[in-house]
Amino acid sequence: MNPFYQGARFLTAAAKLEQCPEDCGREVAFAGRSNAGKSSAINAICHQKALARTSKTPGRTQQIIFFGLDETRRIVDLPGYGYAKVAVSVKQQWQQQLSRYLECRASLAGLVIVMDIRHPLTDYDRQMLAWGQGGSLDILLLLTKADKLKRGAGRAAQLAVEREVARDAGADNRVSVALFSATERLGVEAAQERLNLWLQVD
Repeated sequence: MNPFYQGARFLTAAAKLEQCPEDCGREVAFAGRSNAGKSSAINAICHQKALARTSKTPGRTQQIIFFGLDETRRIVDLPGYGYAKVAVSVKQQWQQQLSRYLECRASLAGLVIVMDIRHPLTDYDRQMLAWGQGGSLDILLLLTKADKLKRGAGRAAQLAVEREVARDAGADNRVSVALFSATERLGVEAAQERLNLWLQVD
C-alpha cells in the first residue's frame, strides 16, 4: 500500500476552467466513458472506498473534480460525457472545456484513460486520446474490469489495443496499455508506479 495516494482528499470542483486551482505543481487526470470504472480505479489506486463517488445515473458528473495529494500534486477526475442520455448541448459544453484543459493545462503531467476491457476504444476514448496527444501528454490506457475475462482473453484484448494505438500514433507513440481490475487489485501497483513518474513522487 502506498501511503502517498492514501492521503488523497477532495480539493475542489470546477464547472469551468476558470474555477480550476492555480495552474502550478503537477497533476494527473483520469478520463473514462460512463460506466467504464473510472471512479473505482481512482478509489483503488488511492486505497479508499469513496474518494471518487460512483453514481447510479451515468453522466451525472458535470464538473472537473480535483483531489489533493499534497501542496503541489493532484489527481483530477474528468467528467464522463459519453453517455447517450446526456443532452447534446451539454456534451458539447463539456467537450469544449475538456479539450482546452487537456491541451492547455501546464501542470498536467499525464492522462489516464479508463476503458472497459470488453468495449475498448469507443468514440469517447478516441476523442480523449486525440486531445491528450494534442497536448503532447504521456497517456496510460487502463483496461478495467479485466477480471471479467479469462487471462488469455484479457492479454489478447490488451495486445489488440496496443497494436491499434501504435498504428494510429506512428513514431511518436506516448501511449501505454495495462490490464486493471479494482475488485482484484490487478494493476494497481503498476498504475501507481506510472503516477509516481508523472508526479515526481520519490
